[in-house]
Amino acid sequence: MDKSPDAFRTISEVAEELNLPQHVLRFWETRFSQIKPMKRAGGRRYYRPDDFDLLQGIRHLLYDQGYTIKGVQKLLKQNGNKYVIAIGAGDTQTVEAILAAKEQESQPAMALAGAEEVGKVLGQAKLPVSRRFFPRKNADNGDVAVVRQTDGKNAALHEEDRALLQEALYDLLECKRLLDQTR
Repeated sequence: MDKSPDAFRTISEVAEELNLPQHVLRFWETRFSQIKPMKRAGGRRYYRPDDFDLLQGIRHLLYDQGYTIKGVQKLLKQNGNKYVIAIGAGDTQTVEAILAAKEQESQPAMALAGAEEVGKVLGQAKLPVSRRFFPRKNADNGDVAVVRQTDGKNAALHEEDRALLQEALYDLLECKRLLDQTR
C-alpha cells in the first residue's frame, strides 16, 4: 500500500525511494543542519515530506550535478531550503523566482554601499597593487593595459578584465598552495 504524500516516512522508506544507503542519510544529517527528521524513542527517524523533498534536492545536486558537500551547504546558506527543493523537483520557475527575489534584495544594498563595497561585490581584485602579477604595460593609456600576444601583436586589456584575471590567478595560486600543504 502506498503512503499519502503528506505521510511521514521511515529512514528505510526514504533510502529506498532515493536509492541511497541509510548510512548516507545519517551522514547527511551531520553535514546539513537543515535536515531534521523527527526522532521517536529508541532513535527511530521519521522524515516529514519537506525533509524528503530537501533530501531529494541534495541528492540531485551531489550525484547528478556533481556538487560537493561544501557547495551544497553554500547553496543552502545563500538561497535557502526552498531553492534546493525546487532544484531537486526540477521546478525551474521557482528556482528563477527565488534568484530574482535575491537579486532584488541585493540591489538596494549595492546602491547604499560605497564604491569600495561595490567593487568587492562585482569581483574586482582584492590584492594590494604591490602583490599583483600583471603589471600595467601602458600606464598613460587610461584604464587600458597593453598586452603582447604570442603572434607579436598588441591587444588592449581593460582594467576591469585585468583585475578579474588577477583575482582568478591569485585564487588558483592559493588553491595550489593549499594542495601542496596536504601532500
